[in-house]
Parts: sequence; C-alpha cells; structure tokens
Amino acid sequence: MPLFPQFERSRLKIKPLAERVHDLSRDTLLPLEHEPPPLDGRAMRDLDALGQRLVEARKRGAAVLLLMGAHVIRAGVARQLIDLMERGLVTHVGMNGAGPIHDYELARIGATCESVGRYIRSGEFGLWRETAEMNDAVRRGAAEGMGLGEAIGRAILESDFPYKDTSVLAAGVRLGVPVTVHIGVGYDITHEHPNFDAAAYGEASYRDFLTVAHTVQNLEGGVFLCFGSAVMGPEVYLKALSMARNVAHQEGKQIARFTTAAFDLIPIEGDFHAEAPKSNPQYYYRPWKTILVRTVADGGESFYICGDHRQTLPHLRLAALAAEANGP
Repeated sequence: MPLFPQFERSRLKIKPLAERVHDLSRDTLLPLEHEPPPLDGRAMRDLDALGQRLVEARKRGAAVLLLMGAHVIRAGVARQLIDLMERGLVTHVGMNGAGPIHDYELARIGATCESVGRYIRSGEFGLWRETAEMNDAVRRGAAEGMGLGEAIGRAILESDFPYKDTSVLAAGVRLGVPVTVHIGVGYDITHEHPNFDAAAYGEASYRDFLTVAHTVQNLEGGVFLCFGSAVMGPEVYLKALSMARNVAHQEGKQIARFTTAAFDLIPIEGDFHAEAPKSNPQYYYRPWKTILVRTVADGGESFYICGDHRQTLPHLRLAALAAEANGP
C-alpha cells in the first residue's frame, strides 16, 4: 500500500464537450496564403535569413527541428506549419502536452480552449469526455510501440473527424514527418481522467524524446527553431544535443555549425548573442542562454524573433518560399 493517500478518480463527473463553451474555433485558422503585417526591420531581415537557412538545410539533407508550445496551435497557423512539413522545409515538429489537446479538439469538433476562470470554480475544468478519448489512443499506440505523437496522430488520421485536414499530428503520420510530444505528468487536462495511463504516456513520450535525439544527430548544417516554449523546447533540445554530440565525438564528427532561432513575445534587451549576467533575471530565461548562446558557441549562428506567432510563423514560411524561388 502507498504511504501517501491518493485521489480516487472514479468519483469524478465527466461531461461531454457539447456542454463546454469554447474560446477558440477553427474559423481563426489563417488561410495558407495569408500575409500578416510586417514586423520591425531587423526581424524581417532575420526572417529572410532564416528562410534561406531552411532552404539550404533541405538541400543538404540536414534536419530542421521545430519545437513549440501549445499557443502556436492556438495562434491558428496550422496550415502554414503543415505546408512547411509538406515542402520538406521542416523535418520534425515537437510539442508540449497541451499541443495535441488543441490539435485533437480542433480536428474533432472545430473548436478548443475553455475558460479556466469559469470552469475551475465549478470543478469542471478539463473534465470533458471526448478529449479523454485521447488517453485510449495513447494506451493502444504505446502497446504497439508507438511514440505519443504518432499514437494520437494516427488516431486522428484514421478517424472520421470532420476537420482532420488541418491537424498537425495527423499530417505528421500522413507525411512520415515525426511529430513528437513531450509531457510533464500532471501538466495537462488529459491527466485528470480515470482512463489516464501514466505508464503508457511516460513510455510513449520517452520514445518521442529518443526520436528528437535521433533527429538532432543530423543537425549539422541544419536548423533548430523554438516557438513559444520557455522550458520544454530548450530543455528537450539541450539533452538531445548532448546525447547526439556524445556519439558524434566518438565517431570523429561534430555537430557545431547549425542555425538556431527562438521565437517568443518577451523582448530581449542588449546583445542576445552573449549570455545575460546572473544579476539579470533574464539569465534564467532558457531560450536565451541555451538556444541563442551556449549550444552555438562552437561555430553556429542564432536569431531571436520577438512577435506574435500569428505573424512570425507565416512570415517565416513566406521567407522560405522567397528563398526557394530566388535560389539556383
């Protein structure tokens, strides 16, 4: 018997999604050819350079890894992201645990996001029946040796969901492009439910981490993009890079000359190519020290793009298309 008492999940009352008020619908998804307002001059120049790097990485057959927070899905840029995957300009997408929830709900009912302020008062937050069916898909997929992203993506792709054409997870399975999911247990609403299988999620998410490490082995000459993730993206990338470099060094190879870029809403004052002093609270902002400084110190380059994902990701796609059109 466990020493510490545990909550009995069978006591929970689970409601259908039809009774939930949604804060976001698929009507907010941007059309593929949407041209958002420009960012400042430096950001636009950096995006042009990054678009060129994506095209160059594809020509080399190098990896383009994009790790992101769930707000990127909520920003309505799924069509742009899927198009980058289809063109081979992004070769791997990784999400935190909330990303697949929004992707799944948008594919299934065309809406997502609930008011935390409203539903936490009544104890209904996160306790929605259809969303919890993701847990069953993960259990089945884990038993068949799949990672978390493949298990959910395959369930969406093989479903009759009316809006699965704009599911990033389903696109990954369709295209054979890894879409991985990196969870922290207790972080996501699916973990509240009686059918949540912690062992299945842990095993499947760890497989996804190993898939990231496999991708990072091919990062020399490639690109790492981190969109709206202050912890998961930098930390998963950091550990995967250490593993990949460990093996590369044993083989007399290097993973040093590649491009990194962090996209976020937090302004960075001063030179982001140099680590902030510990007296600056932003020293603890992982995208800065991990992505922009430490991991590219041996010959890489880095960019920081401050702006709304609804602007920055479509602009990155357009920059890559322009570089593609102007190339040899």
